[in-house]
Amino acid sequence: MTDNQKKIIFLIQCEDRKGILSATSTWFFQRSYNIVHCQQHTDNIEGRYFMRIELDMHDLKTTRKELEEDFGAFANQYNLTWECHYSDYNARVAIMVSKTSHCLYDLIARKNEGDLKCDISLIISNHPDLEVIANQFRIPFYYLPVTNESKAEQEAKVMTLLKRFDIDLVVLARYMQILSPAFTHQWQGKIINIHHGFLPAFQGANPYRQAYERGVKMIGATAHYASEELDQGPIIDQDVVRVNHELSPNGLRDVGKDVERRVLAKAVQAHLESRIIMFKNRTVVFDVER
Repeated sequence: MTDNQKKIIFLIQCEDRKGILSATSTWFFQRSYNIVHCQQHTDNIEGRYFMRIELDMHDLKTTRKELEEDFGAFANQYNLTWECHYSDYNARVAIMVSKTSHCLYDLIARKNEGDLKCDISLIISNHPDLEVIANQFRIPFYYLPVTNESKAEQEAKVMTLLKRFDIDLVVLARYMQILSPAFTHQWQGKIINIHHGFLPAFQGANPYRQAYERGVKMIGATAHYASEELDQGPIIDQDVVRVNHELSPNGLRDVGKDVERRVLAKAVQAHLESRIIMFKNRTVVFDVER
């Protein structure tokens, strides 16, 4: 299968039991669908089964709505939880930032180079500093300042913009504000956040200075879905880099920026490619064969 082949992607989970894979693949076979790729995982501790199936979209002989309705009837028989995605759809992404630009630049570059298949529809910030980047790439920029007193009003404006632009995914690319539980609940599974891997050990405005003072030997970053509990959402991707005593706080920060860029991009890519299944506060992230 080539990368530009159009695919229908099903993400399926259910209680683990015999016959699920056979029944599901038979259902698609009976409707003349070619399964071009199938990945599965069994969580023996939870007793949970996860599956990702890619179908050749050329085999679609009905409307997409009819396919989903028919599969929904089949899924009800086996008590499956499922999603259906189409590779020819470009997700509409909103990026939220504050003053730091490294993750924003990286996401835009990867999108422009074709590594991230999406439309970056707008950039929202609580500071005006990064408007120049938005203008450079002709992306609509909205400056929405926020204080403790205006937080609810500011989030309402953000919500209005996300609805107006028909946004599918929100990426917090170093957005240094805490979203309200109401916001994250409404966008559950559709907000990806990045933070330095020192949490919860080094919190606050200058974690790299704290890391320097403690003589850390590893720099890390974590990308996760935002949840109502701060920085406790389902983890999508993590990475670390070994460092030593020779690095200053600024040197640690530079290493950290690079890790943050890579981890956030991998998480966003996995979401856009429909490779993530959530269960409770965990994720199953299927690798892709390239």
